[in-house]
Amino acid sequence: MHIADITMFYAPASGGVRTYLDAKHRRLGIIPGVRHSLLIPGANHSRQNGIYQVPAPALPFGNGYRFPLRLAPWRNVLQDLQPDLIEVGDPYLTAWAALDARRQLDVPVIGFYHSDLPLLFSNRMGNWFTPNVEAYVSKLYGNFDRVLAPSQVMADKLRGLGIKNVHVQRLGVDLNTFNPSLRDANLKAELGIDDDTQLLIFAGRGSREKNIPVLLDCMTRLGRHYHLLLVGSHMPGGVPTNVTVIDHFCPAQEIARLLASADALLHAGVQETFGLVILEAMASGIPVVATAAGAFPEIVGEGCGILCTPNDSLAMARAVRELFSQAPRDFGQQARRHVEQKYSWDTVVSGLLEHYRAVLGSNLSMPVHA
Repeated sequence: MHIADITMFYAPASGGVRTYLDAKHRRLGIIPGVRHSLLIPGANHSRQNGIYQVPAPALPFGNGYRFPLRLAPWRNVLQDLQPDLIEVGDPYLTAWAALDARRQLDVPVIGFYHSDLPLLFSNRMGNWFTPNVEAYVSKLYGNFDRVLAPSQVMADKLRGLGIKNVHVQRLGVDLNTFNPSLRDANLKAELGIDDDTQLLIFAGRGSREKNIPVLLDCMTRLGRHYHLLLVGSHMPGGVPTNVTVIDHFCPAQEIARLLASADALLHAGVQETFGLVILEAMASGIPVVATAAGAFPEIVGEGCGILCTPNDSLAMARAVRELFSQAPRDFGQQARRHVEQKYSWDTVVSGLLEHYRAVLGSNLSMPVHA
């Protein structure tokens, strides 16, 4: 059985989609009788270990992302590969290339709705364009044989646009990479803060939808007994004295060390379609303080942290104090158990195989120790 994934959301510093595809590629690669091909943009045509790079121009100031402009090269690679099923990971040209290839190959195409396109456009261009984008999403995803959404809130949005055959398929976390055993007792000393200071962390892009100003205002309210470590590209320069910024992309191994060495994750985002960093923090054995918005209420299990009112730095500061007035280590241990039970990548890939069986009518099986 040959499964092909196709997406433009794949770059050296990319986030959740690449994490998902890399984890999936590794696990599908060890299942007998299953072949997995991954089509991504690159500078030139290349092939290595089942990953096919298709030429696409680099986006200016795009952190390594490339934006395909020609449909034919992508369609042609798919036709040469002759997959039994295609999964689409973005709503742009590669999606239409997959649908075009379907007409030639007569194979099913699944669309995974990783990002909220209407919300993305409204954040950058205003609400006046939203109806056009919603119509585009409805037309595109209405063409797929099955649509996957990473959270119930996103599935509901798609159904609200009239799209049928939508299913929730949550993402996962690497339980070995993100692990409490990576805790570094020297991190607070590295940051120049006292050992009894509560260290909070946020890791991700400093983009508008992450609501970094709410985090900064929260830290001003919390004062000197709390310290926030902001990790990721495009972070602000002017921050309160109890905030440290690492303003560049960090590899997963370094993020894992920082998460495991912090006392809690702080996240003010209100538009997350899933929120992989939440899972990574919980897998690292630390609790979460986040907004009760987007997909967060679905993935932050009971006893794993505290959710607060969105866009309210005072409410977030109160939630942080409430967490540390209790037993944050107990929260962290429960968080780790929660992701072990529900969010391992093996569990995710097993769910994906069920979706593939449904559209293919075949009997793929998942090995016990994938």
